[in-house]
Amino acid sequence: MKTLNYKTLAELGFDEFLLTEGKERILQFGEGNFLRAFVDYFVDVMNEKVGFDTKVVIVQPIKPGLAQVINEQEGLYTLYLRGNEKGHKVNEKRVISSVSRCINPYDDYNEFLALAKGEDIRIIASNTTEAGIAFDAACKFDDAPPAAFPAKLTRFMYERFKDNRKGFVILSCELIDDNGKELLKCVEEYAKLWALGDDFVAWVREENIFCSTLVDRIVTGYPRGEAEELCEALGYQDNLIVTAETFGFWVIEGPSALEAELPFKEAGLPVVITDNHKPYKERKVRILNGAHTSMVLGAYLAGFDIVRDCMGDEVVSGFMNKAIFDEIIPTLSLPKDELVEFANSVKDRFNNPYIDHKLLDISLNSTSKLKARILPTVKDYVAKFGTLPKCLTAAFAFYIAFYRRGKTMAENALIAERHGEEYRVVDDAAVLQFFYNNKDVEVAQLVRKVCENVEFFGEDLATIDGFYELVLADVEIILNDGAYALLEKLVK
Repeated sequence: MKTLNYKTLAELGFDEFLLTEGKERILQFGEGNFLRAFVDYFVDVMNEKVGFDTKVVIVQPIKPGLAQVINEQEGLYTLYLRGNEKGHKVNEKRVISSVSRCINPYDDYNEFLALAKGEDIRIIASNTTEAGIAFDAACKFDDAPPAAFPAKLTRFMYERFKDNRKGFVILSCELIDDNGKELLKCVEEYAKLWALGDDFVAWVREENIFCSTLVDRIVTGYPRGEAEELCEALGYQDNLIVTAETFGFWVIEGPSALEAELPFKEAGLPVVITDNHKPYKERKVRILNGAHTSMVLGAYLAGFDIVRDCMGDEVVSGFMNKAIFDEIIPTLSLPKDELVEFANSVKDRFNNPYIDHKLLDISLNSTSKLKARILPTVKDYVAKFGTLPKCLTAAFAFYIAFYRRGKTMAENALIAERHGEEYRVVDDAAVLQFFYNNKDVEVAQLVRKVCENVEFFGEDLATIDGFYELVLADVEIILNDGAYALLEKLVK
């Protein structure tokens, strides 16, 4: 079978959109599945819909990577967007042609630096994992290349500065708070470490736009188990197939003038350019992540294993809907119609027939997730309505019951049991040790200890009026009648 490239597609009579030639306007740090299913997909759609005429040059961020494979396929790869939309199964295929090539700076550092002198490169996008945006003082200016991503970026920007050219729009997609601002801090630290001068620092601040962004799409990556079958159907060998959910949403914090440079809106893409991305992040964390965290531990104790099956049960899905629409949405600041639309998309995403999202996988580190995703909504709800949100408060009861079942410690986990089957409770060592030390404590005392644990939640939850009493009552229902009984009680 022939490898995917432009010649192969021509021989197959491929008649869908392809951009064979375009200006290299975007430099992308990262060649992984996410960026190729998200940023490069959006660029590809803009090329087709509004004549954006733009190619993406990818920079391989670490020494081992996909540069050779990408270049062998001339930047082409097949993207499958699969999911559930308003009750209908969706499986869409698209050959992405927005990537021109991939440079491995460990093999050809000068080729990487030469891009900085080009007239066309204007946008820089990155996703180098959460750990990627970090300052490493061991990186030197003369390293070829420096190891850390922010160091590579600083070196690249300095080449641009020396040539007295226009700055960049930098779109950081790493999953950390204020990713663009944190990246700017790192660049400024390298400028200071390497003594690059006040003029360079001023140019970095004044001529470049560091955008904090929020990205949202589940990318399931290379479909290893079905790749051979897919390639047979396609008629070519594609070693870069990417699969992802149909939902995608991108929030870019930057000046409104960016809309002219990046015609997402004109192309009908789900991208928002705003002066404040925080309300959208709050919406995602509280609705999408909050729905997961509030539901999964109780659903697992009730006998469910994957998210999609939960959506097919009236009681479990009813609990989730009540949590979202009655308790979470009333605390948020965005317009209600936007919140409801997003919430409905969440239900579709949870019901994706192509993703077997395991509840135990979502259960990892539930302590910090409760603190970040559920507790702020509980407090806002109490402040607004003067009463506790019952579903979200029950999430803490499910959490205690789920962790309380851990009776032995092994391989950095508590080993617990559900219906005769073992499961692993995975969290920070201090959390696991706490529950192990209190595995035989009387229930009321355990609930009290958890609620008062400031190290877990940053505050004493027992000071919230009625919180301890309601959590204890819910835990007792779980222990006496089962988790499903509590879910049913809350829905009815």
